Amino acid sequence: MYYIATFYSHFGAIRFKKEASDGIMAPCLMPVPRRLSSSCGTCVRFEGPADFTFTQDDSGEVEQIVRETDTGYMCIYTTQE
Repeated sequence: MYYIATFYSHFGAIRFKKEASDGIMAPCLMPVPRRLSSSCGTCVRFEGPADFTFTQDDSGEVEQIVRETDTGYMCIYTTQE
């Protein structure tokens, strides 16, 4: 499965890629797809298992994480602002 994480800052995207946790494979920086809103315009696309979960962002930089589907995107994490 492919996932996209968006961020509040470019630094957050770079840090997420560099410090990728277990379950995150082949992270790469790329522009945020138009269908997703983002504060900084940079996202990280990565591979993960179908049951990938993300419950806490200690850095405070992650805006949202979505799973790519055949019909678009399904949100699996979003900040509680």
